[in-house]
Order: sequence, then structure tokens, then C-alpha cells
Amino acid sequence: MKTICFYFQVHQPYRLRRYRFFDIGENHNYFDDFANRSIMRKVAEKCYLPTNQLFLDLINEYGSEFKISYSISGTAIDQFEQYAPDVLESFKRLAETGCVEFISETYSHSLSALKNETEFKKQVEQHKNKIEEHFNQTPKVFRNTELIYSDAIGALVSDMGYKAMLSEGAKHILGWKSPNYVYTNAVNPRLKLLLKNFTLSDDIAFRFSNRAWEEWPLTTEKYVSWLNAIDEKEEIINLFMDYETFGEHQWAETGIFDFLKHLPHKVFSETNFEFLTPSEAAEKHQPIAPMHVPHPISWADEERDLTAWLGNDLQDEAFDKLYDLIDKVKIISNEELNRDWKYLQTSDHFYYMCTKWFSDGDVHKYFNPYDSPYEAFINFMNVLSDFTVRLEKEVMDNKNKDLLSTYPPEEIKKLISEYEQKLSELKGLVDKADENAVKAKSFKKGTKGKVVAKSAAKGKNKK
Repeated sequence: MKTICFYFQVHQPYRLRRYRFFDIGENHNYFDDFANRSIMRKVAEKCYLPTNQLFLDLINEYGSEFKISYSISGTAIDQFEQYAPDVLESFKRLAETGCVEFISETYSHSLSALKNETEFKKQVEQHKNKIEEHFNQTPKVFRNTELIYSDAIGALVSDMGYKAMLSEGAKHILGWKSPNYVYTNAVNPRLKLLLKNFTLSDDIAFRFSNRAWEEWPLTTEKYVSWLNAIDEKEEIINLFMDYETFGEHQWAETGIFDFLKHLPHKVFSETNFEFLTPSEAAEKHQPIAPMHVPHPISWADEERDLTAWLGNDLQDEAFDKLYDLIDKVKIISNEELNRDWKYLQTSDHFYYMCTKWFSDGDVHKYFNPYDSPYEAFINFMNVLSDFTVRLEKEVMDNKNKDLLSTYPPEEIKKLISEYEQKLSELKGLVDKADENAVKAKSFKKGTKGKVVAKSAAKGKNKK
């Protein structure tokens, strides 16, 4: 049988509050709690809760025949814990069915794979621990932020023990080849690659409610007919999309939930497809060839490159300044600073600085809370300036503590005693100097009076 692999990205950033230049050094609260809470609750009601319930109902109806997968960023889970514990519980109920796979990624949905291997590995480990804590699963498959992938990143992921990784079936990479097969990393062929079928994925994620689309309205019958039209030799259809597609990007009024509800029945009754999780699909299908990706690709925009996050002067300046701090961050243990460090790495902050005006410009405006990319840059750099000041102070405090820790307690007491003695001696010298100064002043005054009197007497005698 052929395979359908459903995968959903679940992510929410910690949005920055409006942080002015005059806040630097005065206010260390960077995140907009009101916006984060209100947006989370809005998306929870429109997307997470109803879609989770719909999938739970489908799993209860079809059992192990229907399977799906998620990658949930650490920042999203943190916000579930803070603002939407009901959403977290609904994901846990899905995990308990045994029909849902949770995939590994960077904790803060960051671009660390492009900059620092140590930070990347650290975040992946933190995220893995979070998944194990809440969903009792150890991830076997990896999905990098926004499907960012290259030969080097894939080799690194393989070295970390993952058996498979998700990526984009970019046309400029595949050429004439189809994304509907399993491939391998070009450096380490042990890592299998599952590639997004962007046409069939985007038909649901982006075009579903577009009345100008020549295929509107999209029905389950039409969609299944497209599945059946795929070359019979092709083995797997990877449908990868944002989870917010359901109810948030495509509102309930568009019929998206009805489409999703009836799709499995049509697939089972009219096609030769089965639903598998990514790890099951990678286990079942043998790779047909390595995929060479010398430069990073992503699933964003028409270019499928990194220009949604990096490339213009604003983005590169902010990105470089942020990661210039990494050596100092490594030596601190301050929980608040480490939390802020993670949240400031979230890729969304750089996405907001995108200056694209062509092809995908409207998409960037739609998701951007700022009036302009320049405003996003200034706000981020103000926050980063304050963070840098705090970090520098913490590093200096640690160095002073480390210096003191090199002395035994007896030596420290001895040093303190010597310093106190020196201070006492200095104080005595100062007091004595002040006393001598007073005496000298009095003596000088008295001497001056005698001299004047003596001179007057001489003058009298002359007369």
C-alpha cells in the first residue's frame, strides 16, 4: 500500500512588548504577556481544541488505521503551561492513543543550526526532555525549524541518533525527481528523508478558501481523485502544514473541519493509501537515492530558501549580534537570563524584519505585528541591548565569585582582616593629617598676629 504521512507544526513565539530606548537598563521585562495570553487563547479556541478533538474522534473511529504526527516547539508548550493547560491536556489525550507521534525540534524554534552546533544540540536535548515529560515519548524523527535543511545539518542530526528527518521537496533541489519517495542524506545515508509534497499540502493549507483558485471549492472527492492520479510507482505522500491551518488560517466557516473530518473515510474507501507516522513510513519504505542539498533550504515562500529570516541588513545585524553573546551565555547559570536567551532566539523575531515586497510580501505582512520591518529591528535591538548589559554584569559577578572561590575560607578571613587593618591604618593617617592641618592653620594664624604686633611696635619706636 501507498502511504499518507500527516505532519503538523505547532508553534507560538513569545512576542516582545514595545521596548523603548529609554527602557534599556531600567526594565528587564521583554515579553508582552497580554498579547501572548490573548493570542494563545484565541488560537486555542479556534484551532487547537476543536482540531485536537476532531482528530481524537477520528482515531476513536478508525483506531490504529488513522495516524498523525506533530512537532510542538518548546515555546508553544511553555505557553500551554501558562495560558492553555486545557490544550496541553488535549495533546496528552492524543498521545495516549498510540496513534500520534511527536517529533523532535529546537526548543525555541530557533535558527541555531545555522550558527552554532553546541547551542543547536543543547536546544534539541531540551526539547526532547520536554516531549518525554509531557507525552511519554522519546522522539525518533527530527524536524528542524521551518523545515530548514542542508547536507551538513542532516549529517549533524544523524550523528545525534535520529533515523529520519523531514524536509521540503523543493523543485530547485529535486529537479525532475518526485518528492513522493524516501531519500537519504548525502553525507550520511543512514538518515532517511521524508519530503513535503508542497502542492498537495498547500492546496489545503493556503488555497482551500481562495475563491479565485480555479479548483475552488476543494472537496474530499476532488482531493482523493488527485491522490489516485499519482503515478502508481510513487510510494508516499507527505502532507506537512502549520496546525493553525485548521480554524485560524482557514476559518471554520470555510468548511475546513468538514473536509478534514470526511477525508479519512474517502481515503480508506476509494484509494490504496494508508496513514502512517513519520517513523513508521521511514521504516517501511526504502530510500531510492541521496538528496544533495549543499545550501540550506526551507519550506517558506516561493524561493524555499532562508530569505524569510536572514539575508537583509536588518536581519543579519540582529542575528549576528545575538549570537555574538553565546560564549558569555555558556558560562552563566542565571535562570531568567537563560530563559530570555532561549526566547530571543525564536526565528519569528527575524521573520518580522523581512523586507520582501515581491511574491510573498503579503504573507509577511499578514503575520507581522509591527508596522514595518524597521520597527521590528529597532524593538529587538533595544531588547538585545538591555539583555547584553544584564549578561555582562552576570559574567563579571561570576568572575568575582570564581576569584574568591580560589581561596580557602581561612585565607579569605585573613585577607579580610588584613584589609580591615589597612583601612584602619589609612583612617588613622587621614585623621592625623586632618589634625596636623588644623594645628598648622592655627599656628600660621597665631604667628601672623605676632608678626603684625612686632612690626607695629617697631614703627612706634621709630617715631
